[in-house]
Amino acid sequence: MFTQPIRNLKERLQLSRFFKGEKPTKGPIELNHRRIFIIPTLSGLGFGVLLLTLLLIAFVYNNNLAYLLCFFLASIFVVTILHTFRGLAGLKVQVGPHKPIFAGELAAIPVIIENPYHYPRLHLQIQLDQIETCTIEASCQQQIIIHTKILQRGLHELDTLRLINTFPLGLFRAWSPLRFDTPIMVYPKPAKQLIPFPDTDSDGLQSGAHQKRGGEDFSGLHEYQPGDAPKHIHWKAFAKGQGLLTKHYSTQLASEIYLHFATTPGHNLEERLSQLCRWVIDAEASGIRYGFNIPGLNLPPSFGTLHRSRCLEALACF
Repeated sequence: MFTQPIRNLKERLQLSRFFKGEKPTKGPIELNHRRIFIIPTLSGLGFGVLLLTLLLIAFVYNNNLAYLLCFFLASIFVVTILHTFRGLAGLKVQVGPHKPIFAGELAAIPVIIENPYHYPRLHLQIQLDQIETCTIEASCQQQIIIHTKILQRGLHELDTLRLINTFPLGLFRAWSPLRFDTPIMVYPKPAKQLIPFPDTDSDGLQSGAHQKRGGEDFSGLHEYQPGDAPKHIHWKAFAKGQGLLTKHYSTQLASEIYLHFATTPGHNLEERLSQLCRWVIDAEASGIRYGFNIPGLNLPPSFGTLHRSRCLEALACF
């Protein structure tokens, strides 16, 4: 009979709720009394000590003006609790769609906050890796972009997001830890070493020639050297901050290549995955059809956004 209330009470009193929040959810999440916590700040504790000192002085000297000042300040102290809590109460928060990133890059996470009430929420703070400050106007929805850096490839859960409010006087800190079930896809970091594409046949084995379609054969990217033709410069890579690279061509252009994990150079797993990642990016940028083979996945030669995403996701989760 009393099992369920006791279980609910234990869940409410778990310390993890104060720091990590409730279980992850897709959202949106509405901030209510269950999700908002509030404690005095250092300024608030100092203000409390001041109130006790004034009360002691008023009691010792039986001074009515000291009593009046003490009770007036105490009323401000109590009302500040309500206003600090009110700064978060009723907000609806959700995380918007975000793009995959490469290991070591900053992920841009759009946080959408809706204020359904007729009064604004001033000086709110949103904390992930860093703290962003914003004001949500009355009856308004606003999107704030926050960033987090992830160093390891794979599918990562979004860390706990915190909404913080110390308005109006900074005497109390109200916060709400939120967890969203919106994983971040992190691709391997592309290799910096510029290795030409492998010569492989349709089975992914070493071969002496590609299928040809005339023209020149793209063999990889190299660092820019004075005298290189401007038309061969990889401007897309330059725009992404990857440096000035030149497309290197041999005599003919292969209609397709095959990227095989077993024949990819590298001293360890991560280096081989990084090299495969580099080849996928370069082949896609050059318009070359490429097959893809790693243990558990074999894709026929193709190209395009969907094919690129399938290859990079397979590398991320390998």
